[in-house]
Amino acid sequence: MTDEAPQPDRLEGAQHPRDTAHLIGQSQAEAAFVDAFNSGKQHHAWMLCGPRGVGKATLAWRIARFLLATPDAEAGGMFDSPAPDSLNISADHPVARRIAAGGEGSLKVVTRTVDPKTKRLRKQIVVDDIRALNGFFQMSSADGGRRVVIIDDADEMNVNAANALLKMLEEPPARATLLLLSHQPSGLLPTIRSRCRTLRLGTLGPDQMAQALAASGVEIKGNTAALAELSGGSVGGALRLSLMGGLELYAELVALAGTLPRMDRARAIKLAEAAAQRGAETKLNLLFSLVDLLLVRIARTGATGAPPAIEAAPHEAEILRRLSPDAAQARRWAETAQEISSRAQHGLAVNLDPAALVLDTLLKMGECAPR
Repeated sequence: MTDEAPQPDRLEGAQHPRDTAHLIGQSQAEAAFVDAFNSGKQHHAWMLCGPRGVGKATLAWRIARFLLATPDAEAGGMFDSPAPDSLNISADHPVARRIAAGGEGSLKVVTRTVDPKTKRLRKQIVVDDIRALNGFFQMSSADGGRRVVIIDDADEMNVNAANALLKMLEEPPARATLLLLSHQPSGLLPTIRSRCRTLRLGTLGPDQMAQALAASGVEIKGNTAALAELSGGSVGGALRLSLMGGLELYAELVALAGTLPRMDRARAIKLAEAAAQRGAETKLNLLFSLVDLLLVRIARTGATGAPPAIEAAPHEAEILRRLSPDAAQARRWAETAQEISSRAQHGLAVNLDPAALVLDTLLKMGECAPR
């Protein structure tokens, strides 16, 4: 069965990749897989690489449906179907229905699991999660067909789990396909990378982003162009910003930056107190990621002599120009960004008071602003 496993990377309020019917902007990766399938030389392991939120998980689920619903290209027979030209499988197909219901016995998903001792989600995929695949591969298939494994994501495997997976890749089970998702493949064992065929997924352009957001089933809050700009072409990132009020938060940061070097302390304290509220941990992490992004945009403005082409907040271009008028100031902002990021990571790790941490960050920005 496809276990109803924990979904550590699922964004609340958005569709699960399993339920996403279409993948926009990654036609090249899809075509590469279909071509390999039609050649009759289907590889046993594929690594789906690319930035977060560009569709790797959606592609993995599309491939899984396709493989479990499509006969082998070399099957032969007088009633042969034409070679497939896409990964599309009808929602009415029995495989698609079973996958949608979480009841497809030929599909296994590996994610981080709950530690039975702490009752909390582990921070890594552990060796037992990988070894459990041995039992999955030994079970007799209902139709004698393929088996598919999705590892989401391979970057989260600890050393023992990675070594256990390597043994499987060295002696792959018959008629099994492993789909590894990776945001940073350089961090994986070279021997694992060498035994996988790579599919690279890129970021989406503005038009593709607009299509993907429209098809997401999520009510988009805010300007689509601004969401695309701040998310760097990541649909998942744009949805996260929309659902969590990221555009409003970024606009408030830009407005506060506009008061530098004489920071509006009352406004800063209000922002810090909001970040310190109970249950606001996710929003606090979002705030610091947006601070990092703002500092990058400030420094880039001075280094290039022009603000970003798309404003992600009111009056952003004007504020960025004033804060970073030249290359020398850009270097100071880049150094400050590194210091702020390091201090924030340390503060979050040791559970410093969130309000104090936010205020410290804003004060550091004030120190760097030109007088």
